[in-house]
Amino acid sequence: MRRNIIVTFTLFFSVLLFVGCDSGPKITALGQETVVLAFGDSLTYGTGAPVGQSYPDVLANLLGKPVINAGVPGEVSSAGLKRLPGMLDKYNPTLVVLCHGGNDFLRRLDREGTIHNLKAMLELIRDHGANVVFIGVPKLGFGLDVPKFYATIAEEQDIPYQGDILLDLLDNNSMKSDSIHPNATGYRLMAEAVYEVINKAQRK
Repeated sequence: MRRNIIVTFTLFFSVLLFVGCDSGPKITALGQETVVLAFGDSLTYGTGAPVGQSYPDVLANLLGKPVINAGVPGEVSSAGLKRLPGMLDKYNPTLVVLCHGGNDFLRRLDREGTIHNLKAMLELIRDHGANVVFIGVPKLGFGLDVPKFYATIAEEQDIPYQGDILLDLLDNNSMKSDSIHPNATGYRLMAEAVYEVINKAQRK
């Protein structure tokens, strides 16, 4: 009897561990023909780091696949929403890493407008047949904070999400080139964090 109870509990916790390890939003495993598009503003472009050391450059090395850098410094989310369809048509990506919204915060644009634009971008990406990884961007205020709507959007749309890395980097002077951009070391850590999210989310 005692042995049966032990076996039952062992099986129960094994199932919990399996389910826990397999939880979270998923993306299609990256194949040989994968096209990765990093879409965003200066944080994607790599402002603050030497040429070749942006997070898309480092991510390309980690994935062993080309990553197209589609970052435009200073771009607000409404402009990104207008630009995105052309990028999707041009590159037909398998996976898009979306990092946007920071310039909306700097210009104190309407919060609801930013939310609408981010949701619309995510929907455009998925309607185009691509997977997406979403990155939360900190907002300057009394300290740094990533608006909760990033995590809410990711949860609602069942999208892999990285909401900590930019907050951690921009809260550490040794990891940034100015108040709103990482340095080369910071971008490397950002790429590693995105890489971890991609690996965890891939359906094997």
